[in-house]
Amino acid sequence: MNKRAFLKSAAITGLGTQIGFSSLAAIFDEKKNISADVLAADDAFWKKIRDQYILKPDYINLENGYYNFTPQPILEKYIEHIRYVNREGSYYMRTVQFDNKKRMAGKLAALLGCPANEVAITRNTTESLDLVIGGQEWKPGDEAVIAIQDYGAMLDMFEQVSKRYGVVLKKISVPNHPKSDEEIVSLYEQAITPKTKLLMVCHMINITGQILPIRKICDMAHKKGVEVMVDGAHAVAHIQFNMPDLDCDYYGASLHKWLSVPLGAGLLYVKKEKIAKLWPLLADGNTDMSEISRINHIGTHPVHTDITIEDAIDYYQMIGGERKEKRMRFLQQYWTSKVRNVPNIILNTPADEKRSCGIANVGIKGITPGDLAKRLLDEHKIFTVAIDGANVHGCRITPNVYTTLEELDVFVAALKKLAA
Repeated sequence: MNKRAFLKSAAITGLGTQIGFSSLAAIFDEKKNISADVLAADDAFWKKIRDQYILKPDYINLENGYYNFTPQPILEKYIEHIRYVNREGSYYMRTVQFDNKKRMAGKLAALLGCPANEVAITRNTTESLDLVIGGQEWKPGDEAVIAIQDYGAMLDMFEQVSKRYGVVLKKISVPNHPKSDEEIVSLYEQAITPKTKLLMVCHMINITGQILPIRKICDMAHKKGVEVMVDGAHAVAHIQFNMPDLDCDYYGASLHKWLSVPLGAGLLYVKKEKIAKLWPLLADGNTDMSEISRINHIGTHPVHTDITIEDAIDYYQMIGGERKEKRMRFLQQYWTSKVRNVPNIILNTPADEKRSCGIANVGIKGITPGDLAKRLLDEHKIFTVAIDGANVHGCRITPNVYTTLEELDVFVAALKKLAA
């Protein structure tokens, strides 16, 4: 299929076929005996899931990492919640709001495999992790270990506490193609001194998609008396894991990414024994220092988004964590395997499938990332995001479960043409 015909087809099929949760469940029930590995490559099946999204026909969207479109079943629930809260008004805000928020935190905790009293709902990863960074009892000379590949907003917060409290920042650089877990652990270990108080690490590096060995890093840091804060913005509902298996002290994530909650929801995990030591950025009247809700007092906010967390979790569990992870990894391996050895094409994501999932980063020799992103959009109608820094020079490519192999074939052809 040529590109023009493909885009015309996308314009027709991308309007979305609105069905409810029960009908969607029936689609998955038909495949209950099919292994996740086999289903990952079944494009006809995933096109049925694609029908639950209203997609712009103007371009192929390979930038789902910033914000995942909300599928129609969740979007309809979200609109219902808006109407409900609007009808209830102040009564809702002064009564059941708090019970609902606790219930949503409980749902998230069950998803993460940890106690509900260790999870708080926030608005995004930045807020979650800034609550931890800004909430520490910093003293002049304290040290924090970070990587230049960490997310900019958190790096900015560390710079602020450095200027304000005299915290020393020890920066490392994570290799794009590590030889082993031990190489990565060693980099963090070498940066630790007796003055190190906190270590920040990405579960999945946002600019390359590389998955880091969190448990091994936590074990190493804890032996040295250092707490570990994990940026899990891209991991929740993307790859399967349990919080106890990571054994980190703090974990933050955005729910508008791979869980597909509407914009404005995130989560913060704090080990129970660490809660009392954190100062909230916005003061709360709760005198129980062990209560996690006191950490993220933000006043009046769009509570209808909070309620939709439950619907998004139901949708995710209907798909199944294993099936989604396998589909995401299959899509990434599908296109990267076709360009990894092409002259002038540079992949900034490890080839080992255990070290990545759905996200990858690609560059072309002689073309700046900004120009590459522009040419992909202008000449090939493919939307991506340019990454140019922290030893990563290319475009981040983030498909979603609804992305078709036809779309990825268009992308691969575009890369080969530009590389030639």
